[in-house]
Amino acid sequence: MNNKHQALTQLAIDLTNSVSSQDRFERLLSIIRKLFKCDASALLAFQEQQFSPLAINGLYDEVLGRRFNIQEHPRLEAIARAGDIVRFPADSKLPDPYDGLIVNHKGELNVHSCIGLPLLANDSLIGALTIDAFDPHQFATFTNQDLRIISALAAASLHTSLLMEKLENQAGMFSNIDPRDAFVQQPTEMIGHSQGILDLQSQIKAVADTELSVLITGETGVGKELVASSLHAQSARCKNSLIYLNCAALPESVAESELFGHVKGAFTGAISDRKGKFELANNSTLFLDEVGELPLSLQAKLLRALQYGDIQRVGDEQSLKVNTRIVAATNRALHEEVKAGRFRADLYHRLNVFPVHVPPLRERGNDVVLLSGFFAERCRGKLGFANLSIDPAAINIIQNYPWPGNVRELEHAINRAAVIAKSQTTGSYLRLKPSHFQLSSENMPQLEIPQEIEQLQNNQDRKDAGLREATNDFQAAMIKQVFKENNNNWASTARLLKIDTGNLHRLAKRLNLK
Repeated sequence: MNNKHQALTQLAIDLTNSVSSQDRFERLLSIIRKLFKCDASALLAFQEQQFSPLAINGLYDEVLGRRFNIQEHPRLEAIARAGDIVRFPADSKLPDPYDGLIVNHKGELNVHSCIGLPLLANDSLIGALTIDAFDPHQFATFTNQDLRIISALAAASLHTSLLMEKLENQAGMFSNIDPRDAFVQQPTEMIGHSQGILDLQSQIKAVADTELSVLITGETGVGKELVASSLHAQSARCKNSLIYLNCAALPESVAESELFGHVKGAFTGAISDRKGKFELANNSTLFLDEVGELPLSLQAKLLRALQYGDIQRVGDEQSLKVNTRIVAATNRALHEEVKAGRFRADLYHRLNVFPVHVPPLRERGNDVVLLSGFFAERCRGKLGFANLSIDPAAINIIQNYPWPGNVRELEHAINRAAVIAKSQTTGSYLRLKPSHFQLSSENMPQLEIPQEIEQLQNNQDRKDAGLREATNDFQAAMIKQVFKENNNNWASTARLLKIDTGNLHRLAKRLNLK
């Protein structure tokens, strides 16, 4: 017990001394791993009937991107409902949400130790701490009182962090805060911890609660609509609905009516008065997606609405005053469109008051892994599987693929892989493997001839060797080089060499590389 008390004291000190919330969370799990000698642990925040991982230990990174709906995960639901420590029987038939997600453990977690600690603040559930071990008797020496102390320390740390986050978002409004409201899981949540996403979130936070027009730029599929939703959600206009208009899908014949509305009889088919998007977005936000596709004839009228805040319905002599904030998005370089005469310079400057650029997925580092976990968990629920995980070899492919279609392409790839895996799987456990992904070989990283092979080709001594021996040397050098560059992963090596994985293994054995 003395060692336990020392560890708990150290935990309390570390949670107090840590500089940032994330540092506190990671220290918490590190000490828990040493104290319990567990194989995996996770700290999760709870909001709107789902758990969101804040920190993990012993689990694959993709877990950080997952959002666990308690209605679909009976173990997590039991923790959420319990109000006290939950010790699951070692042979519990309830599926574990971490099946296939614990590092160095393949397959389902059958017989194992699992403890859930609900984290409470003012009698409200704000999160949970989960601890797992492969040994079914690993936690037998720990009393419920020991676990309650850890739960209280973790809850205090999480509660403090969530309140600080809430206060920062309120910009100095120090009112009494209900802990249940401290962690608001918006539908506009951005998954990722890369510097590019952190910078983007900082820009959104800076401009959201202003009246400035925002121009969102970025490649197709990066999530510009998500940024627009986040801008609106963090603004004072959030009580009213965000109004969306896709300018690319707007026929020129009805474009003016869609934007500004029309009165009855204004044209054939106008059988009644109709509000346009500007009027619908009065006291709210109008999101003009693909604004670069607007015809020049309509750009002048849009400019007037932005300049003076008044609009005129088609067929109406009266003008209407509107208080509409504009957020626009484009995948075009509008300044180049201006030079080419396809976009009005004055409108461009009106829209581009505060430019926000969304980075492509290939520049977001490990975010692609978190997003893979997010889409995998969502896909698992749609397909009705108890568990869906991604094989590390498949994760390696995901990390190395450039994703020209960005986040949208990744989502479709995960969904497609899951459907293919489902067709080849029996049971409730689904694992996505490299063979389930059908990524374009044209976009895969190109294989460069290693320097050692160039030296081998130019080596005068090899010119006297037979063709078979020279071919073997060439193949061995190339395989070794590519294998090394792919972190000793055979599946990735086979993909780059454009050879079946089984054939590669046989060739490597013949060349004495295995």
